[in-house]
Amino acid sequence: MSEKRDWDHRKNREEQGDMEGDAGKTSGRPDASASDAGKMSGDRGMSDRDDGQQGAGGSATDWEELRAFIERDLLPELELASVDPTEPIVVRKQPRQWVRLGAGNYAGVFTHPKLADWVVKVYAPGREGFEAETEVYRRLGEHPAFASCKLSAEAGGHRYLVLKRLRGKTLYQCMLDCTRIAPSVIADIDEALDYARSKGLYPHDVHGKNVMQHEGRGIVVDVSDFLKTEPCRMWDDLKGAYHRFYVPYLSKLPFPIPEWMMDGVRKGYRLIRGNRK
Repeated sequence: MSEKRDWDHRKNREEQGDMEGDAGKTSGRPDASASDAGKMSGDRGMSDRDDGQQGAGGSATDWEELRAFIERDLLPELELASVDPTEPIVVRKQPRQWVRLGAGNYAGVFTHPKLADWVVKVYAPGREGFEAETEVYRRLGEHPAFASCKLSAEAGGHRYLVLKRLRGKTLYQCMLDCTRIAPSVIADIDEALDYARSKGLYPHDVHGKNVMQHEGRGIVVDVSDFLKTEPCRMWDDLKGAYHRFYVPYLSKLPFPIPEWMMDGVRKGYRLIRGNRK
């Protein structure tokens, strides 16, 4: 890459203000800052505090407080189901005040008003990958294009990770609402994947719904398959389509691309790639 990205500058900028958009993925502690004035009803809330972003140097007491909050307030009332192993998991029930940010092939991702900068990724029963994803985050450590994992635990039959909350818009969504995708986004993701390879990982399943942009910078959302060693061309194919079709043609369209068309492209790609194996 001819130009080195100023990752530190980006990281500092992100920590200084609230960013728009949503997305979420064991050392250190998370800061569970309270965004409301008082505790939740009863004895279930965490103690209120607003210490700001304190990073990974907090005490074990704070870790245990966060863990107790999750295991008392979220997990007992959470019901996830693995209905079809080829489809995303199903969230059948979740507790009040917890917000679902997404549901993928392995797990559901949730947040709470008291956890503005963190998300909880809970694996569905019968879905593999928890141990592997924990190891991926251990190897990645701290990098601005990836989430960081602050806690990995099991309780009451649930396996979960506490991850730094990533904010932005997926490239898939950018195509749907006609948001421009800057070349710097593609370059940032390229560099992030090279970084992952340098840690002994194998970027896998990197596609338009698993990468985001925020303020012109690229972010990798899902790393759960980065221990799979078989080749995966998804990112190279997406990058090729960006340069061959998006930059000269699609980026100049004055209207968004319909979702049915994007879904057709996705299914066609999977069919073609599947036939080439």
